[in-house]
Amino acid sequence: MNEDGGPIFRQVATQIENAIVDGSLPEESQAPSSNELAAFHRINPATAAKGLNQLVADGVLYKRRGVGMFVAPGARDQLLKRRRSEFADQYVRPLLTEAHKLGISAAELAAMIDREEDRR
Repeated sequence: MNEDGGPIFRQVATQIENAIVDGSLPEESQAPSSNELAAFHRINPATAAKGLNQLVADGVLYKRRGVGMFVAPGARDQLLKRRRSEFADQYVRPLLTEAHKLGISAAELAAMIDREEDRR
């Protein structure tokens, strides 16, 4: 795990969320165990468990007693909805605020975005 990504348990949760969002961990599939995550990342199993338990509390994972944790139905849509909202808060609103300050219209801003997309 990297040192600048916040608490390690949150990084574990984000890694699982990313796998759900990108489809590599589909709904109803089994999530890695805290011991698997701990061994892979060389962290304490309790830290990995804290990240997994946060996802259970958020409704992204659910526990099957004696079997493990699984991706909840609707988890991907839930995560996409939350991340799109966060994206708007972190990027779109500040972008629009700055564009307004600079006198850039919505059409000009869209054209700038299109040009940047073409460069990719």
